[in-house]
Amino acid sequence: MADESYPAELRYHREHGWARVEGETATLGITWFAQDNLQEIVFFDPPAVGDQVTKDQPYAEIESVKAVSEVYAPLSGEVVRVNAALQNGASIVNEDPYGQGWLVQVKLSAPPEADVLMSAEEYRAAIKAGSD
Repeated sequence: MADESYPAELRYHREHGWARVEGETATLGITWFAQDNLQEIVFFDPPAVGDQVTKDQPYAEIESVKAVSEVYAPLSGEVVRVNAALQNGASIVNEDPYGQGWLVQVKLSAPPEADVLMSAEEYRAAIKAGSD
C-alpha cells in the first residue's frame, strides 16, 4: 500500500477524487485517503470511452473487500481513455493512486471548473476537519 500523500500539482474534489489538468484534458483518480478507507480494491467498473461525466456526479464504481463505492467526477467532460491496466488488477490503485492507479482521462467540457477544486493543502484540511 502507498504511503499517505497528496501531490501539490493535483486538484482535489470533496468526494475524494483528484484531477491532473493538462490543457484541455484531465486525468482523474481517487485520493490516498479514499483508497485507504476502501482498503483492498478488487474491481473497477469504468465508464466507456465516449461517455460524458458531469462534475459532482458519480461516473464509476470501485469495489473493495469492504464495500462498493461510487466515484464522483471532479470535472465535466468526455471520457477519452480508461486505464485498462485496472481490469487485470485494480489493486494498482492501492499501490500507486496518483500514478499507475489513475482511473480515466477526460476531454474537459468546462475547463474553469478546475478553478473551484481544492489544493492539496485545502484537501488535507478538509479531511482532517471531517475526522474531528
